[in-house]
Amino acid sequence: GIKTGPPQGQAAAVQGGISMAKAAGKKAAALFLAGALTFGFAGCGGPEPPASAAPGAEEGASVLSREESAAAQEGGDGPSMAVVYFSYAENAALPEGADASASASIQLYNGETTGNTGVVAAVIAEATGAKLLPIRTEEPYPDTYDATLDQAQEEKNAGARPALASSAEGLDGCEVVFLGFPNWWGDMPMAVYSFLDEADLSGKTVVPFVTSGGSGFSGTVRTIADMEPDADVTEGLSVRSTDAANAQEQVEEWLRGLGYVS
Repeated sequence: GIKTGPPQGQAAAVQGGISMAKAAGKKAAALFLAGALTFGFAGCGGPEPPASAAPGAEEGASVLSREESAAAQEGGDGPSMAVVYFSYAENAALPEGADASASASIQLYNGETTGNTGVVAAVIAEATGAKLLPIRTEEPYPDTYDATLDQAQEEKNAGARPALASSAEGLDGCEVVFLGFPNWWGDMPMAVYSFLDEADLSGKTVVPFVTSGGSGFSGTVRTIADMEPDADVTEGLSVRSTDAANAQEQVEEWLRGLGYVS
């Protein structure tokens, strides 16, 4: 059925979740790039090291700190969580010291170069204490966003499944998986399909989020549910790409509405 939750006060496009019976035979093998950086998905047993607060965070905010959320998870007071996401800037062959101000798709967050989806993913991880797990491809995308979108369209038309340098293993202990991606050509990046092909999210709660120029999910929540039919795919958050850098309040309100922060 479609899972619903409290209405949100932010301008977020929320979609219902879908739970269906799981098809057997999910491919679980992880692909690695020999001799290259490999980003394995660590389990949900322990939190990431504390990160600095998101820009604009106010003292006394009701959202749990990263340390408090992590302690609650370790103490069994809340579900174990991971934030799995794909972000353009973390998968592109950007020159060293790339100017984030030169492209709306590149963001500098807590001193790290990422993209709009990466910023939202970091805010979720900081608010909940969840593991932050990027999806990385073996082959980098071009160093300009326009060229990347051209390649993304070719991949979509071909139904491609880019090989991943990150592994879907290690999510067994996670109860909640936030899954984030940009909307490319009305769909998820094909690398997210690669992840879903490899991952078995049976019995987990999958909470999608997307960044876009205004198209929102474009039906991708149903696609996720179709690919992971034995997972509970719940409400999703849509953030406009132009708002991602300052989306902390929107994200935290959404998380409060879902009961993941207090």
